[in-house]
Amino acid sequence: MGATRRAFLAGAASCLAAPTVWAKKKFALRILGTHVTLQEPLRERAQRDLGIDITFEPGGSARVLHRASTRPESFDLYEQWSNSLNVLWDARSIQPIDRRRIDYWDDVNDLTKTGRLTPNAAYGRGDAPYKLLYVQRDGHLGSNPTDRISFLPYVHNVDSFGYDASRVDRGVPYETESWGWLFDERYRGRVALVNAPTIGLFDVALAAEATGRMKFADIGAITRAELDELFRHLIDLGRAGQFRGVWSSVPESVEFMERDGVVVESMFSPGASALNGRGIPCVYAAPREGYRAWHGVMCLSAAATGPTRDAAYAYMNWWLSGWPGAFIARQGYYISTPERSRPFLTADEWAYWYGGEVAREPLMNTKGEVAVPAGTRRNGGSYERRFSNVAVWNTVMNTYEYSLQRWGEFLLATG
Repeated sequence: MGATRRAFLAGAASCLAAPTVWAKKKFALRILGTHVTLQEPLRERAQRDLGIDITFEPGGSARVLHRASTRPESFDLYEQWSNSLNVLWDARSIQPIDRRRIDYWDDVNDLTKTGRLTPNAAYGRGDAPYKLLYVQRDGHLGSNPTDRISFLPYVHNVDSFGYDASRVDRGVPYETESWGWLFDERYRGRVALVNAPTIGLFDVALAAEATGRMKFADIGAITRAELDELFRHLIDLGRAGQFRGVWSSVPESVEFMERDGVVVESMFSPGASALNGRGIPCVYAAPREGYRAWHGVMCLSAAATGPTRDAAYAYMNWWLSGWPGAFIARQGYYISTPERSRPFLTADEWAYWYGGEVAREPLMNTKGEVAVPAGTRRNGGSYERRFSNVAVWNTVMNTYEYSLQRWGEFLLATG
């Protein structure tokens, strides 16, 4: 590679103008969200680049969503996922974002604007973000472009399940790797699920379809009757000992596979990277049925005005400016302005994370640990190919409250 990574990044940084410091006066910007993006290195870098004081307030998904929807005065910006958007909008706790104040809007790619990166890509069922992006004249959210948007498009990824290739025969991406492995009796007692109804529900629904137990009319809008049938299967499997347990955080998912005997489990990308960094060959599957996708949303509090709102726009523009997208690429996530982040990644990092090519040297994660051994390829291939195979987006369905009840019954019945 010639230059060291540090020298490379320093050179890349000098090629791009840093975001303009919006004001000389220090200002505290309060950002509410989850640990996915509210990471200390990001806060420190943004504070330094923008010249403002920034406070991160991370928490669990349900807790931060409840606070954001009921107390808009308690935050300035909210970061979570697109499946929380309708709740926030209906509660009137967020305000429209002026698209014309987003400096890099023209660099935002088509995934969020039109729903797909390539002409033949699947849109995916459920709350695809492009359906919720634009504020329409009647105040509803839709896909018809306007100058007002409901959220800033930024971090996103496709999720699947991970498996330990030292104990499970390696599958073929998009051909033999299947959500059905979560229900496969060959792995009885060695399967774990994510303990989040709006996420885990779709994992088990995809598994039920993959194993022929069910066929949903619309997997992005599961009916009450379909939920009853799904949970009948799920509880039966749980009582038969199919599941080792459920996890509620990425470290827990890592612990399950590293020490508790799990070989197949619902997983997020950082968990798979962490396991590989510890010498466990965790494959992040490319299911033949398609991925479950998610999209981060950065929303502006309805209570933000004046200098606070100006600071929020500065922070939103900073997120799309380049360096932040490169940072989160090293934990397997994508950014809506990838070409702005490309100069902040080495050629090998870009080729692996976005191009789906073989890593020519070990690649580090955000903590400086080896996450990608040399000679390996990102399962599922390139950014475009992975997002061409979305089965369903994380969604809050009309049956959400009922799904929570049934999920609780599953945990009680199999705990």
